[in-house]
Amino acid sequence: MHPGNLWGGRLDAIDSDRAEAEEEERRRNMTEWDRGALHSQQLSAEHQRNQLDETQQGWLLAPQDSWKKKRKKYVNLGCVSVSRTIFMWTVGSILVLFLVVALPIIIVKSLPRHKSTPPPPDNYTLAIHKAIQFFDAQKSGKLPKKDRVSWRGDSGLKDGLPDVVGGLVGGYYDGGSNTKFHFPMAFSMTMLSWSLIEYSEKFKAINEYDHMRDVLKWGTDYLLLTFNNSATRLDHIYAQVGGGLRDSESPDDIYCWQRPEDMSYDRPVISLTTATDLGAEVASALAAASIVFNDKPTYAKKLKKGAETLWPFFRNKNRRKRYSDGQPMIQAFYNSTSMFDELMWAGAWLYYATGNQTYIQFATTPSVPQTAKAFANQPELMVPSWNNKLPGAMLLMTRYRLFLNPGFPYENMLSRYHNATGVTMCAYLKQYNVFNRTSGGLIQLNMGKPRPLEYVAHASFLASLFADYLNSTGVPGWYCGPTFVSTQVLKDFAKSQIDYILGDNPLKMSYIVGFGKKFPRHVYHRGATIPNDKKRRSCREGLKYRDTKNPNPNNITGAMVGGPNKSDQFHDIRSNYNASEPTMSGNAGIVAALISLTSSGGYQIDKNTMFNSVPPLYPPAPPPPKTWKP
Repeated sequence: MHPGNLWGGRLDAIDSDRAEAEEEERRRNMTEWDRGALHSQQLSAEHQRNQLDETQQGWLLAPQDSWKKKRKKYVNLGCVSVSRTIFMWTVGSILVLFLVVALPIIIVKSLPRHKSTPPPPDNYTLAIHKAIQFFDAQKSGKLPKKDRVSWRGDSGLKDGLPDVVGGLVGGYYDGGSNTKFHFPMAFSMTMLSWSLIEYSEKFKAINEYDHMRDVLKWGTDYLLLTFNNSATRLDHIYAQVGGGLRDSESPDDIYCWQRPEDMSYDRPVISLTTATDLGAEVASALAAASIVFNDKPTYAKKLKKGAETLWPFFRNKNRRKRYSDGQPMIQAFYNSTSMFDELMWAGAWLYYATGNQTYIQFATTPSVPQTAKAFANQPELMVPSWNNKLPGAMLLMTRYRLFLNPGFPYENMLSRYHNATGVTMCAYLKQYNVFNRTSGGLIQLNMGKPRPLEYVAHASFLASLFADYLNSTGVPGWYCGPTFVSTQVLKDFAKSQIDYILGDNPLKMSYIVGFGKKFPRHVYHRGATIPNDKKRRSCREGLKYRDTKNPNPNNITGAMVGGPNKSDQFHDIRSNYNASEPTMSGNAGIVAALISLTSSGGYQIDKNTMFNSVPPLYPPAPPPPKTWKP
């Protein structure tokens, strides 16, 4: 311890005095140093400074202002700082990209858009626009104000009066005469309903859906008048309004050649107390239409009620009889040869419309198809028409098996219907030689008899529809014996036959009036042959228009005529009514076939609407148990 620090530690004041004394001693000694050596040291330091490289001089020796000028500048982006040069390059690049890429896109997007031109409609679409118009030309009763056929007017406003309460005003004339045949009319409405159910999206795509529903409702409104639809039990049904005999000379629909608007003769109503086939067909039409109008619950309910009211009437064994038996004015035109095919047909439609299992149980009772000879494999029973519903009824129930597969207790009979449908489709194919063909390729389903096109149209629809059923379930085809046949083969068959009708035939003639450049001009049709000049012609005054060689003054657009003979020949003359007269059922078939083949609206069918009223096939799952509470 220093003697002057009584407390310990450093004494700064004492140390400071000592430091000053030592410094003074050093300065005195400085004068004694070798001044030459000092000067040499100074020169050496100066030389070392001069040896610094340029970079070191730049930052060690450069003036302060010069250093500030060369320092890089940065841009603070908040989370990071980047060089200003890099920042400017980046912004510039983005701006260039915007001008080169984004700006043209924005300009193009901002320009007014022009709708892309849709593909032109195919021939099937063009033809169906025509074919539907035929029904507008056949309307009876008080026509709508905006009727589509300029040469037609109100007619038949006293039909059924005074004998029928409320009358029988409305409906459709069948063909070239002014008779209303209820049997083929009901079948036509059933077929139109079927095509509307299966191909509703196609009808919408070609803007004909509402038109078709109007056509259908005009028919079903009338069919509801043909029996007492407000009763619980029926004892009669009306089968026909008007008519006549071919050799008659009394004023009637056959003897008189008059426009419907000019009729003044009596038009008798045929009322029947036994009419199994007619009652079943009317019920089928109402049931099928109720599915079409499921978006109008009140009307659909009325149609279902009418169909179910008819069921006990035509099922009554005491009333089991063909409607045409003993009726010469019916037999000469629409003579029914069976009634059990209509019973199967009605059972299927009523089941789809109501979901009541009574109807499907009846349609799959073995005795019904056996009596109808459904599995006889007779060629004439494979031909669909207003008189034979077997192919249609079996295909309709094949649909049930393909899409819902209900199993027991229906599987056995449904599988037989499915197999019989396959056999029918095989029979339509050329390689199996079941039906003859003309040299031009038209299948002779009516065995060479007149009016072949109606049968061809209906068969083409069923073939095309069966192919669509298989395609919709992922099945590529079916077997004809040991040979597997693809669905495309069936589609090709249907197309070949409809193409023949549209003009792909030896005469290069379309058999649908108004379609193509060459079509029949002398159609056997009273309203189309007489000028619409507001002059009334009497019962026989119209004959000169029937017998003239001049073309019809009014084209009955969309009418499909009876068609050529078995040699592909067609004589465009009115007197040959078997070839030149159109019919309702024929046009219903061609509309259905055309809509099934058109590419407008896609190729898919509506799988579900048909089954809207069909209850679940299996019991629903039980509800989950209630939450337990202590």
